[in-house]
Amino acid sequence: MENMNWNYPTSIWFGLNRIKEIENACNNLNIKKPLIVTDPGILKTNIISKVNKSLTNDAAVYSDVQGNPTGSNVMNGVKVFHSGKHDGVIAVGGGSGMDVGKGIAFMVGQNRPLWDFEDIGDYWTRANSEVIKPIIAVPTTAGTGSETGRAGVYTNEETHEKKIIFHPKMLPSIVILDPELTVPLPKSLTAFTGMDALAHCLEAYSSNFFHPLSQGIALEGIFMIKKYLIKAYEDGSDLEARGNMLATSSMGSIAFQKGLGAIHSLSHPVGAIYNTHHGLTNAVFMPYVLKKNRKAIEEKIISLTQYLNLPNQTFDGFISWILDLRKQLSIPHTLKELINDNSKFEEMSIMAKGDPSTGGNPIKLESSDFLDLYKSSYDGIL
Repeated sequence: MENMNWNYPTSIWFGLNRIKEIENACNNLNIKKPLIVTDPGILKTNIISKVNKSLTNDAAVYSDVQGNPTGSNVMNGVKVFHSGKHDGVIAVGGGSGMDVGKGIAFMVGQNRPLWDFEDIGDYWTRANSEVIKPIIAVPTTAGTGSETGRAGVYTNEETHEKKIIFHPKMLPSIVILDPELTVPLPKSLTAFTGMDALAHCLEAYSSNFFHPLSQGIALEGIFMIKKYLIKAYEDGSDLEARGNMLATSSMGSIAFQKGLGAIHSLSHPVGAIYNTHHGLTNAVFMPYVLKKNRKAIEEKIISLTQYLNLPNQTFDGFISWILDLRKQLSIPHTLKELINDNSKFEEMSIMAKGDPSTGGNPIKLESSDFLDLYKSSYDGIL
């Protein structure tokens, strides 16, 4: 039996109006002058004002964050952090805002470039752990699960590659899951982020790595997504649905400690080159990767259909459920509907093969396999 290291996440404060406890969270971590890190979209809502109203003193805000965040977004934030003499980060938003916030808290005291800490082997040990600042995460979407993750994903603008930067202390110390903060989320982003949570749980569930704790969380996460995603999509004011989807988002990130797979491997190059929404891109690739992995995962998927109580408890029945779910959420069926450009498939196939997510895929895939997947998803051939 392979030796494995298992880790579990941070302190999570879940429930309505928990954002009012943000000052207590800062006090618990001895943060006296936090920097709020968010994205431009959040600034158009009243969410940041809710955060600041719950703080003794208004915190400064850094929002130079792209939908697919870059290394520059992080390093520019580091400059703001230093100039304002901040001592901690409150990361507010979806995966982009939270990842940049985590990256800033991580990089403020490091002497090496961001890319030296890529999630390869023991590269994380290159970091000075003593100077990493405390992080409070406040997700406003229900999909990425960055609030319970020990890594961030950033685009290297020089190479146009998405890189995963990892360190155990990038894990936020306190997470506030307040369903009311997700109510302003548009229907489309509710769908895209919900499918991202599903991709995390589904790929973790399918991975061959031995992690029974995460396996159970992945299974229950998929069950909850089946029960609540459409409800949250159809009625954004449904706080029960919003709350449960927030929980599944965190569960997905916890679960994928067990591993991810080709859905993410395919998505990362597309997002880096074409700046597509990550959750939406995952949703497009999902059925094609499931079919590719069928021989290795069919037994698991049949067990999953029984747990979900699907009417057709077979592998094909599960694919039908995925296709129907995507249709209800207005998710495109083909990659062509996202990018309408097939000229970079060979380049992206090499990038996908080298992506860290590839190691968790249930079957071994080569660059040629990824090329086939890009082609079939582009043309809609299942």
